[in-house]
Amino acid sequence: MLRAALWGGLAGSAVFLGAAVGLSYDIEKKAIGFIMAFGTGILIGAASFELLTEAVEEGGIKLTTIAFIVGALLFTIFNLLIAKQGGHQRKRSKGNPVGHSGLAIFIGTIMDAIPESLIIGASLVDSTKVSYLLVIAVFLSNFPEGLSSSIGLKKDGYSKIKILALWIFVSLLALLSSLLGFILLKDSSAAIIAMISAFAAGGIVAMVSSTMMPEAYEEGGVWVGLIAALGLISSVILINLE
Repeated sequence: MLRAALWGGLAGSAVFLGAAVGLSYDIEKKAIGFIMAFGTGILIGAASFELLTEAVEEGGIKLTTIAFIVGALLFTIFNLLIAKQGGHQRKRSKGNPVGHSGLAIFIGTIMDAIPESLIIGASLVDSTKVSYLLVIAVFLSNFPEGLSSSIGLKKDGYSKIKILALWIFVSLLALLSSLLGFILLKDSSAAIIAMISAFAAGGIVAMVSSTMMPEAYEEGGVWVGLIAALGLISSVILINLE
């Protein structure tokens, strides 16, 4: 149980670390795009080779398909709601349009962090060790999110202390989510865990497609395709090392 909290907290802390770097140093936009592209590849690999593969093995293709589509659909619906308030800009390093809310960026970040952390905790239910691929994938997606969105919030007039306080809260929430994922699912059937894994995979794919990939290409240019491919093959290497 403690391990679930620690691994979830480690992955979630990347938001705060990214924010600290973004607020302390002048990071080139291209570098942010490259980091985000690599994280995109890793996350797609984690969703495909870790979450979906195990979901099909434990729950079957029908249950996996339904849960995956529901996860992607639910994320999209929530994303549409917060997009109206500027939450779709949560991974952007530029200032937000006038009238759009920094709170929406914060809520959008939480929406990204909770399901990822829940799955980290759930991965420890039937295993003696954590899925390092999932931890690395979540860390690499959270770091550029904290980095780029903090720069955007700073341009919108948010103080450094307020921005860092927001991300500390997100990091703690990720820790608690991972802990809850372990506690709530430790007595669940393999089919339930498979359904949740597929649900999370759908949300992850929808998230990287609508937020991370557009930002990566906008900031990094044509090279992000290669870097995302390197991230994907890295996930294959990592899962075979586990």
